[in-house]
Amino acid sequence: MKILKQIIIYCIWTLVALLIGIGYMRCIQVVLGVNEIPIKGGWNLLHAFFYWGAVYVGLIIGIVIALLFIFLDVFYLKKKLKKNLEATIIRFLFLTLITMFVGGIHYVLEKVIDVI
Repeated sequence: MKILKQIIIYCIWTLVALLIGIGYMRCIQVVLGVNEIPIKGGWNLLHAFFYWGAVYVGLIIGIVIALLFIFLDVFYLKKKLKKNLEATIIRFLFLTLITMFVGGIHYVLEKVIDVI
């Protein structure tokens, strides 16, 4: 029962990380820029692909964030923190720090070095 509860908790944290990854790609226009593709005519499909790409890459970034967070939680945070509201807030802060780290690496790889 304890293992099942832990799996459910990590599934919730993974869902939060996926939503953060999609939010990173959708809300921060630094990476994507503005969608200037017209919606009318034959360009409608290309317009839709622009947003589909944001969701697709956002899910990949969310998976990376979730994996890093789960490894950090299993090997470090679980031993240091007790189960209370303060521990959840600290875990969310670590999730935010991991998001900033992954977002920074993504920005450098895409805009500065132009690898991806």
